[in-house]
Amino acid sequence: MDEDPGRQPIPTSERQHRPLPQGYRQGIITAITVLLGFSLAFFRFWGFEASGEWAPRSIIPAGTLVVAILLQIVALVRSLRIEDDDPNEYRKTVMWFTTSAVVLLISLLIATVVFAGVHEPQ
Repeated sequence: MDEDPGRQPIPTSERQHRPLPQGYRQGIITAITVLLGFSLAFFRFWGFEASGEWAPRSIIPAGTLVVAILLQIVALVRSLRIEDDDPNEYRKTVMWFTTSAVVLLISLLIATVVFAGVHEPQ
């Protein structure tokens, strides 16, 4: 490949802006709201309606669940911004959402262990 030595590369800011394909933003907004709805419903059930007493060890899964919900809200706010039409910003939003989903799964696993009483003192 012969490149012209006098030719300068085009800066990123001057490259043609390519928006996201149609439906990407709507899809991630739907995914975030579904997961946020599940998280809030689970927190309401597990925190307030499930049988049993709150114990000090219940703070860990409740705290991680609150962190997951906050991360989901951040991802939702990011996805509603106009700047999120840029593919680089969209990728960051997807990372926020993925992180929130992983934290939610960790929270659910910890909540299951606590609810089952696996590490209960005898």
